[in-house]
Amino acid sequence: MQYGSRSGRTAAAFWARGIFATGVVLTPGLAMAQLGTVTTGAVQDLPTPVTLSQQQVQSGSYQGSATEDALVPGTLPLSLDDAIQRGLRHNLGLVLTSTNQTAARSTELNQLQSLLPTIGGTIKQSEMETNLQAEGLRITGFPAIIGPYAYQDFRASLNWSLINVASLRNYLAAKHNFEGSKLAVADARDEVVLSVGNAYLTVIADQSRVASTQVQVNTSKISFDQAHQQHVAGTSPLLDELRAQVDYQTQQQNLIQAQATLEKDKLALARAIGLNVAQVFNLVEDEPYRQLDGLDPDQAVQQALGNRKDLQNFGEQLKGADLAKGAAKAERYPTVAFSGDYGDIGPNVRTSHGTGDATGTIDFPVFEEAKIRGDEAMAEQQLEQKRAQLNNLRGQIAQDVRDAILDIQAAQKQVSVAESNTKLAAEALSEAQQRYAAGVSDNLSVSQAQQSVAQADDQYIASLYQHNVAKLSLARALGVASTNLKQYVGGK
Repeated sequence: MQYGSRSGRTAAAFWARGIFATGVVLTPGLAMAQLGTVTTGAVQDLPTPVTLSQQQVQSGSYQGSATEDALVPGTLPLSLDDAIQRGLRHNLGLVLTSTNQTAARSTELNQLQSLLPTIGGTIKQSEMETNLQAEGLRITGFPAIIGPYAYQDFRASLNWSLINVASLRNYLAAKHNFEGSKLAVADARDEVVLSVGNAYLTVIADQSRVASTQVQVNTSKISFDQAHQQHVAGTSPLLDELRAQVDYQTQQQNLIQAQATLEKDKLALARAIGLNVAQVFNLVEDEPYRQLDGLDPDQAVQQALGNRKDLQNFGEQLKGADLAKGAAKAERYPTVAFSGDYGDIGPNVRTSHGTGDATGTIDFPVFEEAKIRGDEAMAEQQLEQKRAQLNNLRGQIAQDVRDAILDIQAAQKQVSVAESNTKLAAEALSEAQQRYAAGVSDNLSVSQAQQSVAQADDQYIASLYQHNVAKLSLARALGVASTNLKQYVGGK
């Protein structure tokens, strides 16, 4: 009968033959330490260049949130600053970008481990009985069965890659990628401000439309009552009453639609900032209007190129890709490693004895050119891709800044014109109502004037919204949305 594992039986056979795995002859109870061994020409396990990647977060992710705040009794007052702070805590896009940073940190640590010593420990208790004849050892007068016997082994091991240029460059590349991921998180904060700010301004515009449409409903009701009374009195035809009734009901439909749009956009805002969708809240700010003059496109572009965290992120990735390319070339360089162990082995603790070994290794590739060239090509492709993306982003930033400035300038002119139109339309409506009340004309001019007022009010609200969104977009394009928003959009 035999006891112990197959590896244990084999080790016992080697022990009985007086042969150790390293080729050093041992006798039972005697241990030797192997020191200063150097080998050359071994097959090297070449490292693969690190892949520098950051998962792209879809733009739709910034419309959602990862968690929700608890319901607050009653109505929650919500300012623009409060909405942004809630978004920075709960917005899904920022949460996902932060997980990318964690993944980049994990890659950096994995690459770092290849440069650090690996220390392990084992505690072994073995009990065996060996059939020497089954192992091929037949000696006249020598027993066929040895054992049972046992031993204990307490051992610590050390493996350390002392010189490995490729692994070092891979680690530095991963380090740059991690630094870039931190910049990506900072850039995601600006995206959150843009998304939440846009949602907040949309709700403000919706509230203005509801209020404006309610005024149109009230005005149309007055015109309808007037037309009905005059028709009953016989001073105006039925057509005037029907026309006024159509205008009144049309405005009622517009009010219903505006209220539904407001509630849906409030839900969208709540989702972006992590509010419970059942939470009742009111915005405490109206749509601010403040002209933003004296914008120099060239200076603004230079400011954006210096501030944008996504541009700095790609700069870090480009440095990392260059190091990864260098790591691929360094696969041709020799590596120097050390391994060793020391422990206490014997039948029991009282009769044990210390043993150990130390090995120094020099490895270098002899014929692995295909793999090395493949790794170089992959690293070169990664480098060129990062370089192209960086150059494209520079151009995109310049375009975004100039587009935002043009939008601001156009929206400011639109606000001025729309404000004038609302005054003129109101005067025209008042004139038409007076003429109809005096019996000078029918209510067709009143109906047309009411439509002009509604259109002018809607254009004024839209131009205010476009102006503030353009300023918000400029802050995002400049890379200061999360740090200096009030300078551009205002708010409490």
